[in-house]
Amino acid sequence: MSLQLHWFLPTHGDGREVAQPSSGPPPPGARRDVDPDYLRQVALAADRFGFTGMLVPFGMFCEDPWLVAAALAADTRRIRFMVAMRPGLISPVLAAQSAATLQRLSGGRLQLNVVTGGDADEQRRYGDWLSHDERYARTGEFLDVFRQAWTGERFDHTGTHYRIRAGLLTRPYPVAPEIFVGGSSDAARDVAAAHADVLLAWGEPPAAMAEAMGRARELADAHGRTLTFGTRFHVIARDTSAQAWQVARQLVDGMDPARIRQAQQRFRSTESQGQRRMAALHDGRTDDLEVYPNVWAGYGLVRPGVGTALVGSYEDVADRIEEYHRLGLDHLILSAQPHLEEAYVVGEGVLPLLRKRGMLAG
Repeated sequence: MSLQLHWFLPTHGDGREVAQPSSGPPPPGARRDVDPDYLRQVALAADRFGFTGMLVPFGMFCEDPWLVAAALAADTRRIRFMVAMRPGLISPVLAAQSAATLQRLSGGRLQLNVVTGGDADEQRRYGDWLSHDERYARTGEFLDVFRQAWTGERFDHTGTHYRIRAGLLTRPYPVAPEIFVGGSSDAARDVAAAHADVLLAWGEPPAAMAEAMGRARELADAHGRTLTFGTRFHVIARDTSAQAWQVARQLVDGMDPARIRQAQQRFRSTESQGQRRMAALHDGRTDDLEVYPNVWAGYGLVRPGVGTALVGSYEDVADRIEEYHRLGLDHLILSAQPHLEEAYVVGEGVLPLLRKRGMLAG
């Protein structure tokens, strides 16, 4: 399978730093507030360079991903929108209805990133009080109902979390959206093996990812299903390796030590196994952060979510991407600071090398 390369849409704002200071305003010019015109520029850049898709995130500080994707679908031609969603916050039949509408509006360019949620505090802000494993069990039932609805036939469902009578999606799109399930826990792998098309996990060194993928494949085989895999990294690519590592060092130098301490305390108490794995890569230290050649754990000092970045020259980054692809990862979601300028850097510096090697789809 060709590599599917995705970019990230910063609907929570963008900037040149990894995280804002623990107190006081950010330096002038460091932050860009969310703006529809700016998001359009980022999407058009990713579309121009031939990224397969674009992750549209979900979270308390993000704009609504369904609305953003619908708005940008009219301005773009090819790029797919990987809409992140939380299963516990929307009915599965209503989600199917929204997905079918967005498929029609975009010409079939919707993908679904099903994020079960690893931050208990954020889940409770939305009114969701289930435990980590209970949330994944609900995700499995949600996806079962979602796929039933997509048949376009009436159905009844009585389960632990949903009870539906004569459920119906009146206008299912001919092609169902590809379903990505994110997570690094056993519960996440169980749900992905039974219901997902793609299992997503945050970027780690290859050996750790190979082990996790092997366990998930065994589970999918037991269900008689085929599961593909994807991962997510930040990226710092420059003309030379020295230039890229200088950027990485500057990012660490600009991190507020108080912010690092706050973040590490929060990560140690999280329910998310993926978040704990990101924190374990550096254990709070600010030096010796290259955990594998060209894989840097500096983002995870202060930023929740993926904490690793591919760092190096264009050739270095292309080499590492090729290594992960050969490992069995068919989807790669990249992000960088700021997302507009770096879409051009990666689009002009790294993508041509990947195309020359025959790796990219399209």
